[in-house]
Amino acid sequence: MIVNMIDYLRDRLQAVIYCCYGVMAFIVIWSMSVDTSHAHTWAEKMIPGFWSLFGLCSCAIVIMVARWYGKSGIQAREDYYDN
Repeated sequence: MIVNMIDYLRDRLQAVIYCCYGVMAFIVIWSMSVDTSHAHTWAEKMIPGFWSLFGLCSCAIVIMVARWYGKSGIQAREDYYDN
């Protein structure tokens, strides 16, 4: 069942990308309507969708660091157990 869903989404990749862009735009627009008078930092008050952007950038950095760490020698070759 999961494989069928993944294949379905992979066949419609462009629609999935547009849906993700739409969701991100909705979050940023919705965050503009939130009362920021009790915000803790300057960034929360002045940058619309700050926490959404912060989360996206943080995830991207974690992924890049993990890929670098994996390629620096921690990953085993694919034929490691064959030998």
